Amino acid sequence: MSAGWNTIESDAGVFTYLVDQLGVKNVQFEELIALDPEFLHQQSPIYGVIFLFKYPTGERPAETPRDGVFDSAAVEHLFFAAQTIQNACGTQALLSVLLNMDERVDIGTQLTEFKDFTGSFPADLRGEALSNSDLIRDVHNSFARSSPFVDETQRMATEEDDVYHFIAYTPIGGRLYELDGLQPAPISHGPCTFADFPDKVIPVLQRRIERYPAHEIRFNLLAMVRDLRIRAQETGDSELLYREAQKRKAWQWENALRRHNLVGFVGEVLKGVVRAKVGEGNGAYEKWIEEAQMTTKARRGDKRRKGEAVDGEP
Repeated sequence: MSAGWNTIESDAGVFTYLVDQLGVKNVQFEELIALDPEFLHQQSPIYGVIFLFKYPTGERPAETPRDGVFDSAAVEHLFFAAQTIQNACGTQALLSVLLNMDERVDIGTQLTEFKDFTGSFPADLRGEALSNSDLIRDVHNSFARSSPFVDETQRMATEEDDVYHFIAYTPIGGRLYELDGLQPAPISHGPCTFADFPDKVIPVLQRRIERYPAHEIRFNLLAMVRDLRIRAQETGDSELLYREAQKRKAWQWENALRRHNLVGFVGEVLKGVVRAKVGEGNGAYEKWIEEAQMTTKARRGDKRRKGEAVDGEP
């Protein structure tokens, strides 16, 4: 891992345990598989939505947003930080919701202190403070995939690169705001109460997605909600409680795998298998290689017959 900010996945388990390690209580993330207000209402209370999308690197900054209006004055009464460093936008997006929901969510001592410390800062200095927070960076990086092949070099993205960006939507002070650290100010999408948020945010998201070609499907939406285990306990829903417990176990297992680089382990397993085959003698190793090549050839031929893509072929 580098000493900077590493890329993390847009994943409900990653974000849930990330905020947990930051000291936030009773919050989890749920993936939205459809732009359906009713589904969002079923997850209530909803604190905000995190939207991951392909960022148009060739698009020039505009004086006005394509949807909604810039609300520069809102920075005086909400938390908004400019993004000042690469790879931090996922954590910055979820903090954009949490640090504006501290009256509804227990965000913990450390995030409360961070918000108080940066309260009088302009957006650019808030972004610098966030980027330089050892606590937030270390927790963020602990959820990045471990890899021995990470490119530590920094370069500007070109129009040919696939660049992805996280932004947040959340209701604050009776309005629906889009909080994007690459924009000069919060973007207001009109009046919105906390209760109305599921109904108001869906049309905004639909308009956002409609900007892209019909074949573009590389989006991800995560709703920040109250821990669903609490609802299960309050309503006596043992089935929901069991499902959520199983989901947490799966998330913990997946997060543990992300922290470990298994390339060396796989290499040692392969070396052990090769030693065993060589040790058998009588051409066992050569026969093993030949059988593997024949199996691979058969699988590639089967894919061609089915019209499926074959690795290494146009």
